[in-house]
Amino acid sequence: MAIVELKNVAKNYAQGLVKGKGDKSSNAVDNFNLVTRDGEFVVLVGPSGCGKSTTMRMIAGLERNTEGEILIGGRDVSQVPPKERDIAMVFQSYALYPHMSVADNMGFSLKLKKRPAAEIKAKIEEAAQTLGIQSLLDRKPRELSGGQRQRVALGRAIVRDPQVFLMDEPLSNLDAKLRVDMRAEIVKLHKRLKVTTFYVTHDQVEAMTMGERIVVMKDGRIQQIDTPINLYEFPANRFVAGFIGNPSMNFLRARHAEGVVSGDGYRLTLDDSHRPVVTTRNVGDVWVGIRPEHLRLSDGAATNRVEGTVDVVETLGAVTVVQLSVGEHSVTAQLPGHQKVEIGDTLTLACDSDKLHLFDTDSELAIGREPAEQSSVAAKA
Repeated sequence: MAIVELKNVAKNYAQGLVKGKGDKSSNAVDNFNLVTRDGEFVVLVGPSGCGKSTTMRMIAGLERNTEGEILIGGRDVSQVPPKERDIAMVFQSYALYPHMSVADNMGFSLKLKKRPAAEIKAKIEEAAQTLGIQSLLDRKPRELSGGQRQRVALGRAIVRDPQVFLMDEPLSNLDAKLRVDMRAEIVKLHKRLKVTTFYVTHDQVEAMTMGERIVVMKDGRIQQIDTPINLYEFPANRFVAGFIGNPSMNFLRARHAEGVVSGDGYRLTLDDSHRPVVTTRNVGDVWVGIRPEHLRLSDGAATNRVEGTVDVVETLGAVTVVQLSVGEHSVTAQLPGHQKVEIGDTLTLACDSDKLHLFDTDSELAIGREPAEQSSVAAKA
């Protein structure tokens, strides 16, 4: 186990290893700062091209950082070859040797290090026991299912007993049901091994269910580092708010006046976490964010109202997801599954004031609500 530190890490492909030169806007990763806890499970998440896999590859040593320092267990490994960093990586591709048995695949790295045969056998059996693949040790990769191959790839990493695990979208080749099962298995495995782990994914559901802390990235920069619940409840900016949550948060352009934000088809009263801030700053136009699951059919008594015409109805059993035209905006609401809604219906929806999110129209940073424990890092979207 080890603490991993990334200090002002950047990667600029145009400049290669030349430090302090070139256009900063061309950085694939820019000014990345993070300190893990020993044995922590950290997820890097963001859209394609945001720099998460590049960051992972720099930690592994497969890419050289153009700027900054990468420390593993207090040692600067920025110029250290991958094989000397004491890390183990699990790739999106299983990368198993097809002519070798499962046992030989798992023990191959130890064989290259010329470890004793008895030690190799013991480590393979221990890892196989942990992953529940004892009966597969004599099989070849072609005889395995996708989930079994993924377990073998994990086993190959486990036998090395590394300081750090690096996992780059390891479940993306699996079907939906198996992905759910395997992500639960990886979480259980981490709790058992307690090895510092970096996990890269573009799937925000995967990130929320697996990470102890999550690093949300966009365009090579960190947008927020926080716990899953804080990312959901207290997004630092509009990008994080829209990326975290499924279905995505709704955004309405609104005008603020005397503690009320309003626009064509909606009128919403701010709660005490927002009203003093927007009033003191004399805020005019704002972005209002409302999560689909926080909207409900109005009983007529609610002061916060959003009214629109239904365009799309998706019946999912437990819930019914509807899309409405509200003025110039499209709004998604997640209603109970038994709710009868038809295309063309006019609905009036309500939302509690404490569930509203406000964002500055220029910087797109959050206004008002903040978590009790400040563990977040925010960046301008």
